Amino acid sequence: MTTPLTLSFGSDHGGLALRRDLIAALKAKGHTIIDRGTETSASCDYPDYAQAVGADVASGRARFGILVCTTGIGISIAANKVEGIRAALVQSADAAEMSRRHNDANVLCFGAKYVDLPTALASVEVFLSAPFEGGRHTCRVDKIEPKS
Repeated sequence: MTTPLTLSFGSDHGGLALRRDLIAALKAKGHTIIDRGTETSASCDYPDYAQAVGADVASGRARFGILVCTTGIGISIAANKVEGIRAALVQSADAAEMSRRHNDANVLCFGAKYVDLPTALASVEVFLSAPFEGGRHTCRVDKIEPKS
């Protein structure tokens, strides 16, 4: 198991069930959760949750973020608009691991339509434990970050 971390979670209505299930599983493993919602299945706007989770990660309130919408596409695009966020949309544990190792991703995104709970949980576990490899990947990640 990874060392317990503070994780920020968010989803729109399409990701509500998967988000809740992931939160329950990760709380049981000792992680501290910041839950940014949504709390109902009523239609809502995924950018609101992506921005809230992105702000938690960018500010350091949370080490990593996890976002879920129906496809994962919209919420990952929205999260990547937050300065300092490198959000990765994944559908496998291998992709989640590589997003950390090569891209230093700090927000993991899922599409509830395409990823079941066991796959999402396995992906989160490897994401939380995989280190950024640095080296040749550092200059690539640096090119992603906005220039001030």
